[in-house]
Parts: sequence; C-alpha cells; structure tokens
Amino acid sequence: MCICVNCHYVDRCTTYHAVETQHEQPHLTETPDFEAIEPTINVNIRTTADEIQMEWDVVGCESFQAEMGKWARLRPGELVPT
Repeated sequence: MCICVNCHYVDRCTTYHAVETQHEQPHLTETPDFEAIEPTINVNIRTTADEIQMEWDVVGCESFQAEMGKWARLRPGELVPT
C-alpha cells in the first residue's frame, strides 16, 4: 500500500501526482508544489495473455510526515487506494 495516503503532503507532492498519473486516477491537485526527498517506489508488474498491469506504491520517503487519514479527508466517501 502507498504510504502517501497517510502523509501530510499527499495533496501537494509531485511524487504522488506521478503515482496518480500511472494509475490513471484523478489528481488531488493539478499543480503540486512539494518535491519529496528520496521516495522509494515499488512497481509490481502483472502480466496476462493480453495485457500488462503495473501498480506503483510509494513504500518509503524521507519527507513522509504522518497524518493518518489525510487522503480520505480530501476525498470523503471514496475508497482509499490500496
């Protein structure tokens, strides 16, 4: 699971913005202005006979500042990305 959903900077972060792009999800902001320090991203690749799926998850970041439930507060009623 992406640690970004519980990070203070999720709605301002260029790294999370890139993850949203990869997952073809709506952006929390169109103009992120926070550059994460040393984010670590796991990319899981699944293949089937006719498609390749990639899932990106930020699993570490020097800038991470815990704010539990931040993403959920920004998108009330939506399922939190896993």
